[in-house]
Amino acid sequence: MALNLKNPQVERLVAEIAEMTGETKTEAVRKALEERKQRLAFQVVGSRPIEVVHRFLEREVWSLVPEELLGKPLKPGEQDEILGFGPEGM
Repeated sequence: MALNLKNPQVERLVAEIAEMTGETKTEAVRKALEERKQRLAFQVVGSRPIEVVHRFLEREVWSLVPEELLGKPLKPGEQDEILGFGPEGM
């Protein structure tokens, strides 16, 4: 399927990017669209930030913690050790 650009500003931007990168205009457009698609994939529409963080923690962090450690308080100094703090700081 062919793409016909009829906007002079878009044509100029494509030409500038292609020249700066040494890519063809087609490759410059393809990469730009891929990069934008990746950025958009990380956005969650209609969610509050705390809900996004909570879902991330459930999926990527808490699911990796052994069951016997869930809900168990840390011993003194364990939090500092986990975060990389030591006698001399970080």
